[in-house]
Amino acid sequence: MSDHHTYKKIELVGSSTTSIEDAINNALAEASKSLQLLEWFEVTETRGHIRNGAVAHFQVTVKVGFRIADS
Repeated sequence: MSDHHTYKKIELVGSSTTSIEDAINNALAEASKSLQLLEWFEVTETRGHIRNGAVAHFQVTVKVGFRIADS
């Protein structure tokens, strides 16, 4: 085992009609389908779509960090 870790960071945009938290969870769930060793996330932007004076859609930009295997 190595005495250090190396990470890669990517940016994703998650969305939900329900909540910001669901938008984050949706982005992480999709990322976990093709990426391994996900370790952290950071919300960098929050947006939404307005329809008829109310929130219709939440959108969040998240930076996701994952460890490079065997590092």
